[in-house]
Amino acid sequence: MGKQRKHSPETKVRIVLEILSGEKSVTQASREYGIKDSLLYRRREQFLEGGKQAFTIDQATEQKRRADKVADLERLEGKLTMQLEIAEKASHYVKSLPPEGEK
Repeated sequence: MGKQRKHSPETKVRIVLEILSGEKSVTQASREYGIKDSLLYRRREQFLEGGKQAFTIDQATEQKRRADKVADLERLEGKLTMQLEIAEKASHYVKSLPPEGEK
């Protein structure tokens, strides 16, 4: 059985990018780096899946940010509604007082 080589994550990414860019075919990269074709195909699929997940995470983060913003706006709306109700009650109270100077 052959010696198993350890490639750094950076090297793995570089090799996959060479394949995806068309710079090298899977067969060429396989020969050059001494890696089985099947492993390169698997790494390519893992790389592409990771890219999909990166965008999915971005979408989830954006959705959470929007939900947080909506919650903040709803809290502000509630606070302003309460302030308006208090101001209206105070206005009715002030209107019911006799004018200054009259007793």
